[in-house]
Amino acid sequence: MESDLDNSKRGLILIVEDGADNLALIIEILEIMGFPLITAEDGKTAIAMARQHQPDLILLDLMLPDMDGVEVSCHLKEDERTMEIPIVAVTALDDEENRQRCIAAGCADFVAKPIDIQLLETAIKRCLS
Repeated sequence: MESDLDNSKRGLILIVEDGADNLALIIEILEIMGFPLITAEDGKTAIAMARQHQPDLILLDLMLPDMDGVEVSCHLKEDERTMEIPIVAVTALDDEENRQRCIAAGCADFVAKPIDIQLLETAIKRCLS
């Protein structure tokens, strides 16, 4: 799979996903696209990693074991160290209520599971441009 993303736009992406199969799929897609990656499987780790590594983008599952993704997004957007990092919600909760919750929590975009590779790439391009 070829990506038309300019190499200069390929920043570090933090993937926050607790499902092993979904995590493996997202990693495979983004590695093919040429992105450097770091991962977290819960909200507390995601917040700590975002503060430490300052990724260029966060792909955030909404259903995490310790807190929901909306809560994680709110914490990140309230912190001066992480407030400018764009967040894309990646979730099976594909309904208008959850989309609105994500927007209100500061998410820049929303990608439903099962993941459509083209929609994911479009969301990434939009957030990194």
